Amino acid sequence: MEAYRDQYATIFNNGNGVTVLAISTDAVAVQQSWAAEKNFSVTFVSDANGVTGELYAVKFPVGNFLRRVVFVIGPDGRIAHIMRPFRELSAEAYIELGAAVKKARGGD
Repeated sequence: MEAYRDQYATIFNNGNGVTVLAISTDAVAVQQSWAAEKNFSVTFVSDANGVTGELYAVKFPVGNFLRRVVFVIGPDGRIAHIMRPFRELSAEAYIELGAAVKKARGGD
């Protein structure tokens, strides 16, 4: 999440026309505390019961954990790009994500 925060201006156009939701099975209070401590500019959503994870096929079959997957949703509300799995330690993954966000926003 720190990489998202640190590249927010570049990848997500400082939030101009972009909404970033980070979904986790962590409780709301845990996410709020962590987000405030780390100064994240994205919105965190709790999926404590794993329903959203099941709907988007990102929940591990055992336990209540979600895989790291990124969905880029276009202005029409449809999934424009999926990065499954998201390789959060790869610089190339952030380049691909930035290009997908730009394309979904109607950029080049």
